Amino acid sequence: MNFDFALILFVLVVFTGICWAAHKYWKHPVLDYIGSFFGVLVLVFVLRSFLFEPFQIPSGSMIPTLEVGDFILVNKYNYGVRLPIIRNKIIPMGEPQRGDIVVFTPPGENTAFIKRLVGMPGDHIRVEDNEVFINGEALEQEFLVSLPQPEGYAWQLWQETTGEVEHQIRVLVPPSPYGRYYENLVPQGHYFMMGDNRDQSSDSRAWGFVPEGNIIGEAVVIWMNWKPWQIPSFDRVGGIN
Repeated sequence: MNFDFALILFVLVVFTGICWAAHKYWKHPVLDYIGSFFGVLVLVFVLRSFLFEPFQIPSGSMIPTLEVGDFILVNKYNYGVRLPIIRNKIIPMGEPQRGDIVVFTPPGENTAFIKRLVGMPGDHIRVEDNEVFINGEALEQEFLVSLPQPEGYAWQLWQETTGEVEHQIRVLVPPSPYGRYYENLVPQGHYFMMGDNRDQSSDSRAWGFVPEGNIIGEAVVIWMNWKPWQIPSFDRVGGIN
């Protein structure tokens, strides 16, 4: 079951605010206790809604850039200030750029995903054997290392340049069905997202394009890694490319 934490937090803010206001007129210890959380919840709600929101990486679709268990901060205002819950943009700021790592909800989903923005509105996207072509021009790639795997497959790490961002990708040789072939045109007002772990990423190749209104923000920093049953690690703290 997916919970809308923003909505839950908003309800808590309203509830504690009512209790805080009611206690001004009807002195009661329960109202006083509940109302004491109002200020803290308002602060959390404002920070989370308009500035930064924390997320944890649940899958390996962005390996090697992001690992399972990474805790990241997502900038909520880089792409424009939006009203919480309904996400209507009220203050235009910047726009998503090719190469950004973006948190969003896919079409028909309520769960937040994180991928790299590869295709802009109007782009023609083609993928052949894990090589990406945008409007007929291949993204620059440089081979880094091969990591043999059983059953005739091999993981390879490549350096890729997407827009103005240099980053690493991981691919399978031979490629999985995700990486063999894909071709489509990005509609206006939509974006094409791909995981850096190209053969193990459910992304726009599988479920389509991301509407502009579904974008939550830009992933900007890793602040901790905490895998289940392990001690939290701060070795990966830093910016995200």
